[in-house]
Amino acid sequence: MSRNIVHIDLDTFFVSCERLLNPELNGKPVLVGGITGRGVVAACSYEARQYGIHSAMPMRMAQQLCPHAIVVKGNSSIYSKFSDTITEIISESAPLYEKSSIDEFYIDVTGMDKFYGSYKWAQELRERIIKETHLPISFGLSTNKTVSKVATNEVKPNNHVKIEEGQEKTFLAPLVVKKIPMVGDQTYKMLLSMGVKYVKTIQEMPVELMEKVMGKNGVALWKKAQGIDNSLVEPYSERKSISSSLTFEKDTINVAALKNLLLAMTEKLAFALRNGNKLTSCVTVTVRYSDFDTRTRQKRIPYTSLDHTLIETVMELFDQLYNRRVLVRLVGVRFSHLIGGSYQMRLFEDNAKLIRLYQQMDKMRNRFGSTAVQRASTLGIRGIGHMSNPFNGQPPVIPAHRRM
Repeated sequence: MSRNIVHIDLDTFFVSCERLLNPELNGKPVLVGGITGRGVVAACSYEARQYGIHSAMPMRMAQQLCPHAIVVKGNSSIYSKFSDTITEIISESAPLYEKSSIDEFYIDVTGMDKFYGSYKWAQELRERIIKETHLPISFGLSTNKTVSKVATNEVKPNNHVKIEEGQEKTFLAPLVVKKIPMVGDQTYKMLLSMGVKYVKTIQEMPVELMEKVMGKNGVALWKKAQGIDNSLVEPYSERKSISSSLTFEKDTINVAALKNLLLAMTEKLAFALRNGNKLTSCVTVTVRYSDFDTRTRQKRIPYTSLDHTLIETVMELFDQLYNRRVLVRLVGVRFSHLIGGSYQMRLFEDNAKLIRLYQQMDKMRNRFGSTAVQRASTLGIRGIGHMSNPFNGQPPVIPAHRRM
């Protein structure tokens, strides 16, 4: 049985959300992103793209290309709410779906043709999303994820298409090779230097040549160019925990340094919680000694996302764990039992001044980066990395397990 895979993409998602909130932006060149001199374009309207503007472009350059463009500072919480609404609609109808980003979904509707019709079903789902959210949406339907994604991009904005089984290779052939998802700027430049501009050229090349030039990536690219992609639609599940851990290049017994590192991890994870409108009620600390003896301890707490409460709990757990007085190889922090929602002040424990302080700190971090505001004890700590919002449907970027 051939597969039927739908790729759904919300057109210029951030811009579309802003236009729903402010209809005066309709029909005008709009840039969403950082508003400082060092900001970048996170999204731009089709009107702005006519001036050569694209996402990830420095905002200053974009404004030079289109001086009359309207710049809007991005608001991740608003976009997340719209994305959650769309996810809920899809989850009610789709037999199997994958949320690959905040505004992209893959749906496996294999076998549905026997009962209803995959293309008709996808059209009706699109119409429902548009009716309930008023957001423009495009989709492509084919036998695999790669062709469906490329097809979606080809019919934007606000349209849909089906690539029939057996027509995948023909559909891809005339397209510029950069339209294949795995081809970035550097790969594209290399292919151009080889005289390869269109997908058809790769289709006609022997796979051995692609492997010789690009290794495994060359084989993968050759298969995609042929319209071959056997990757599965991965079932979506909302993230229930976030964590950070670090393995040291050299084992240490410096307790002050260990505590400062845990403090930095907690601070960044708490910021990620607040950015994702999440609260945690379970804190876990892990300590691995030089002999690989690994110990963990956790504690349930009232739902919170504030640094001072979480730091106090993490330090308490670490003091309970670190009792062998031997070298430490790894430390880690995890927040679990997550729920959606913003923090509510607990009377007599928190005060409005403290809440405002966190709000201002988060504003600065969102504007200038997650390390813009730090406690003095965490300055100079390296190895826990930059963190983006892990609750936007993309694979989490909360610090990877790495060596320092």
